[in-house]
Amino acid sequence: MLFGELLRQWRSARHLSQLGLAMEAGISTRHLSFLETGRSQPSREMVQLLTGILDVPAGERNALLVSAGFAPMDGAVDGRASDLVRAEQALRLILKKHEPYPALVLDGGWNIVMENDGAKHLFGMLKRDGSEREPANMNVVRAVFNPRGFRQFMVNWEPIAECHIQGLNREIAATGSQQIMKLRDEALSYPGVPARWRTPGVLASVPMTMQLKSGDLELSFQSTMTTLGSPGGSSLQLRIEQFFPADSVTDEVARSLACGDPIVL
Repeated sequence: MLFGELLRQWRSARHLSQLGLAMEAGISTRHLSFLETGRSQPSREMVQLLTGILDVPAGERNALLVSAGFAPMDGAVDGRASDLVRAEQALRLILKKHEPYPALVLDGGWNIVMENDGAKHLFGMLKRDGSEREPANMNVVRAVFNPRGFRQFMVNWEPIAECHIQGLNREIAATGSQQIMKLRDEALSYPGVPARWRTPGVLASVPMTMQLKSGDLELSFQSTMTTLGSPGGSSLQLRIEQFFPADSVTDEVARSLACGDPIVL
């Protein structure tokens, strides 16, 4: 990630406004804004000053130094890089073990960064527009709320979408993330979204089945979400979403696709 993005995440996590952080650092809000948008590059001393005020842990300070183009302190980035490599290997193993059913890895902004073959086969099969867009460019929230996205295949879209909105509201309350706030506001701006969802509410925590339909093909999934990294406590936060067939037809389709058998929509 770019330095400005990381800085903005940490400032939001600490519930500091640009004015508040600028005053503590003894700089103008204009300069801080330029740092966050990438219009200005920080000095090494400025990175150390800002990360100190934000109480960023040592390992994460190195991440900000490197993102700004500076060498890390005490060579700690080597250990961090090794940790990330091992984490990626573990994630790939989890995705592989979940075959033939879909599994995704999402970043802190709900973007798909990894997927297994089950996800490629099942969700790729539903695309009507012939798009060859890579999953890494997809955002789960946008796909659920955009009428031209995955939403068009969701039979029970409204309860699923409301669950997403309330989840985003809880995340905003816990972290103060401006990124998630913008994503929630974008989701609420799509057509067909009930106005009542603009008011945060509480949903019962019960398993929900996602029902999909394309042509004559109907699929049903339940899913689990595992979060790695504490919200607001790390610049690296990942989620693993694993989908499980909710009926025998969906199970059979997943297994057939894994074997390369054609499916008629």
